[in-house]
Amino acid sequence: MPAPDRRPRIIFVPGKNPKPPPDLYKAQLRRCLLEGVRKADPAVHAELAALPDFFTLIAWNHNYYGRYADIAQEQPWIDRLIEKQEATPEDIREARRWRVRIGRVSHVIADRFPALIRLVRNPKLRASIEDTAGYFENRAGIAEKVRSPLTECLRNFGAEEAPIMVIGHSLGSVIAWDALWTASHLEPVRCTVDLFLSMGSPLGMRFVQERLLGHDGCGPLRYPKNVRRWLNITSVGDPYAIDPHLRNDFREMIELGLVEDIRDNAEPVYTWFRSDLGLNVHRSYGYLVTRHVGNVIATWWKEHAG
Repeated sequence: MPAPDRRPRIIFVPGKNPKPPPDLYKAQLRRCLLEGVRKADPAVHAELAALPDFFTLIAWNHNYYGRYADIAQEQPWIDRLIEKQEATPEDIREARRWRVRIGRVSHVIADRFPALIRLVRNPKLRASIEDTAGYFENRAGIAEKVRSPLTECLRNFGAEEAPIMVIGHSLGSVIAWDALWTASHLEPVRCTVDLFLSMGSPLGMRFVQERLLGHDGCGPLRYPKNVRRWLNITSVGDPYAIDPHLRNDFREMIELGLVEDIRDNAEPVYTWFRSDLGLNVHRSYGYLVTRHVGNVIATWWKEHAG
């Protein structure tokens, strides 16, 4: 019988919207992740670049939207993102500008008063909230369909006793939460996620928190019990992560001993993904290429790769 493959595994759960076909999308995500790690630790970058299978994509989006995005439209902008290396003063000013803040205010209003979603002027913000609502409504069992690949992945890597990092971006962090809760309470899966990294997450929204699996439970039944540490990173100006501080919302997990620690980024994180639509500080590519995220991944890898 072959020995278990205990190499560390990084699982990525993407956010909303149609994505390119999985093999093409995974290649670009992996490329951006490696670039962020290169900025933080060239030695770890060299090690990861030589490994073909350390990175797993949970490709749920086609099940939800029924179509793929065209990678050709994104490729030039990803290339420029990687070439640029860091946010410019212009990017930083734009991330902070008043129009972004106004957008965040409208999102806060929609979070507190869901009936007012239709009044949100920004169509992207409105579509984001509606996508999240569609997931929670679980029409035709769609919520189970989109999170089952992650549950199965956790089952397989848990059986191998591999160290696991789960990266959940945007709505992907919500899907990851529900899958981790399911693996804890409904379909017991023998695994521990050593690090849950949420990026651009809406888990700080009241609208989301009141609909998470386990939200109506008491004490330990409310939360996943298979996460060792949780780190949340929010870029400056990200309109989809209206509350960038998750530690205060989920502190009870620490008090109950379900997680060792929950941390939010202590310093500002600026992303610089641009397309023909302008700066988009929410894109996962933009998060992954930053030195900040690269350092989290490199540090975790060094802890476990030995």
